[in-house]
Amino acid sequence: MRASVRLLLLASLPGVSFPAHAGELEQQLLHCAVLSDAGARLACFDVLAKASGAPEIAAPATPASAGPASAAVPEVPEVPEVPEVAEVAEAPVSRTVQRWELDETARHGIFNFRPHRDNYLLFANFSNRINDQSFDDATAATATAKHVELNYQLSFKVKLTEQPAQLPLDLWFGYTQQSFWQAYNRAASSPFRETNYQPEMMAVLPLDRNFAGFDLRYLNFGLVHQSNGQSGTLSRSWNRTYLELGAEHGRLAIAGRIWQRLDNAKSDNDNPDITDYMGHGDLRASYVAGGSEYSIIARRNFSTGHGAIQAAWAFPLASHLKGYVQVFSGYGQSLIDYNFSQKSLGLGILVGF
Repeated sequence: MRASVRLLLLASLPGVSFPAHAGELEQQLLHCAVLSDAGARLACFDVLAKASGAPEIAAPATPASAGPASAAVPEVPEVPEVPEVAEVAEAPVSRTVQRWELDETARHGIFNFRPHRDNYLLFANFSNRINDQSFDDATAATATAKHVELNYQLSFKVKLTEQPAQLPLDLWFGYTQQSFWQAYNRAASSPFRETNYQPEMMAVLPLDRNFAGFDLRYLNFGLVHQSNGQSGTLSRSWNRTYLELGAEHGRLAIAGRIWQRLDNAKSDNDNPDITDYMGHGDLRASYVAGGSEYSIIARRNFSTGHGAIQAAWAFPLASHLKGYVQVFSGYGQSLIDYNFSQKSLGLGILVGF
């Protein structure tokens, strides 16, 4: 680059004609530039300037310590060409490894709050049907539920211990709360139609395996309780154990669960047929591209044909804040609606960490 600059400067001098073989002159300039002796370097440039027809420029006096400048251009060894360094593409950071702290580089210690499920606020969730019967049981007989609600979900997890008794797993506690609020129903005093509470314990075993092109990241053994805190005919609850496998393929993250209900006896629960509608497991998938995240949750009971699918799109708005669009179709958007089918579209924001 420096030789090219000198070539342009030299060509701009009065009386200097640009040579036909610019590459040859540039190579000679490069030979002059690498001379360590200042006098020899200046003399080398003088010789090139005279050969190009430029008027001689008086050289400044050289210090005595530097010695007299040599008029002859010494032989300069060929400078070997530096090969281009190939760019090494960095491996993408695994979202799953970071969210579950699955290796030493991702660990943040114990009792630090981390996101679990999505944390979002839907300013408006439009449903084609609403479960009026459950709403009427909790409000005045003349009140009717609105088809537009304000919904939100708060979810976090915290690591309780790392590798207890030298076992290769971590113990986590998680909590998720989901509320369906009739915020725009002023005639009924804007009540909360339904709130679901879900604490869970999880033992997470890191994996480092590859199967069919997917990186298997973790195996999760969980115990979860979910209820709506109601009593009588509005009470809904169930307890489950589950096994979850998490995997990744590039920007695609997948987590599949299968669960077993623990309180199956019809005599001591308010919703003995809940697995007929909620199924025996679910599949979660998310894909990140261009700052946006596309996600889907699907579950189905293949014996009864009941199930649900939820798709969402989160797009950037500001730091840790994204716009959020959610579409739901099927049974069990909330516990009170576990046997109630509906379609809904929600618009709001999602908070990321």
